[in-house]
Amino acid sequence: MFAAEGYPTDHASDGQRGLHFGLTRSYRLIVVDRGLPGMDGLDVVVRLRQQAVSARILMLTALGGTADLVEGLDAGADDYLAKPFEVAELLARTRALSRRAVDDAEVIPLGSARLDVTLRGVHLASGKFVSLSGREFALIRSLATRPRVVHSRTQLRGRVFRGADSESIVDTYVHYLRRKLGPTIVRTVHGLGYQIGAL
Repeated sequence: MFAAEGYPTDHASDGQRGLHFGLTRSYRLIVVDRGLPGMDGLDVVVRLRQQAVSARILMLTALGGTADLVEGLDAGADDYLAKPFEVAELLARTRALSRRAVDDAEVIPLGSARLDVTLRGVHLASGKFVSLSGREFALIRSLATRPRVVHSRTQLRGRVFRGADSESIVDTYVHYLRRKLGPTIVRTVHGLGYQIGAL
């Protein structure tokens, strides 16, 4: 149904798989059925929000009482649709949430590319989107939000890698970013640290 409307779609048949998708892939909108096998949809939403997943969430449920609606919204869902429902209404709510996700998206320029804060990745000039891990994203965002500043390894470890035993973890993740986005995305300022580069 969603694919027929032009939405790129992943399907998870149980709660555990849905949670895995939500934590490891980037989405603007997630539709969650509350009655999922393996893990209740409400628990999936709670876990996603605990891990700071910012995608819009539409919850579907056979439980249509006011208390159920409040519980779903309080768990972190952005909208709640009780069964039975008309497909046209589901698609209309999907379009509305998708528009809100786009409107809320924060984008930071990286030369000819753009860092998408909502999707936690980079839109390249070619149109390709590159997803980043949580720490890769945190590092590049820290550099990109103050592009003229040279950030020392000590500063970056404190902001991005709290609890890490060694500043070498910064070098490791700079390597990861360069491998994914190219060698010029992070510039080394010898003796001082790192600065955002360009694509």
